[in-house]
Amino acid sequence: MSEAQIRVMLVDDQELIRTGFRLVLLAEPGIDVVAEAADGEAALAALSELEAGGDRCDVVLMDVRMPGMNGIEATGRIVAEHPDTRVLVLTTFDLDEYATGAIQAGASGFLLKDARPDDLVDAIRRVAGGDAAMAPSVTRRLIEQLRLVETAPTAPVADGAAATPDQAFDVLTERELDVLRLIAEGLNNAEISAKLFLSESTVKTHVGRVLAKLQLRDRVHAVIFAKQHGL
Repeated sequence: MSEAQIRVMLVDDQELIRTGFRLVLLAEPGIDVVAEAADGEAALAALSELEAGGDRCDVVLMDVRMPGMNGIEATGRIVAEHPDTRVLVLTTFDLDEYATGAIQAGASGFLLKDARPDDLVDAIRRVAGGDAAMAPSVTRRLIEQLRLVETAPTAPVADGAAATPDQAFDVLTERELDVLRLIAEGLNNAEISAKLFLSESTVKTHVGRVLAKLQLRDRVHAVIFAKQHGL
């Protein structure tokens, strides 16, 4: 049972917020709060200290706006230096640009700071399992921003010369494309299993192959990739 424990670090410059999250998570079976930090630099130091002692951190719950090293820079450093650790970024309705930067830096998901305790716990479990954890209200605007960035600089192309969106997925089998399409709709493995009449273990295998073939870090980036390429 201890092997299934999800080990979490809380990173926020406000101690009151960290305390609130800690109290929520302490009540959850299977989740341990193993460290806390008030900024990105302290988070990186704490991760290094954990690993030096033979310990691990599975998920970092990361604030964005902090003094010193902010959450976006810290996320990029964690992804590069601690690849087995997932980052779940906290954001608010008026900070879409921070969510975009965090995802591009390698975060595995983001949710709103006013999320309900159940949503917070679910997001942590999903990210720890390699699933997506995205606040829907922010996701819509994030994807629109990424589409604008993707399409804004393009020059006119002669008829028939442009690559179709489908060509981005040529490396996938038909079944893998079906799975990616459902991932992009926000379905989890159990829901995809029911939709496609496959076992969850088979769905998990397909998801892994999709990520590997498209060279994507996790399901969050699979969703963004699919939306960017018109799926």
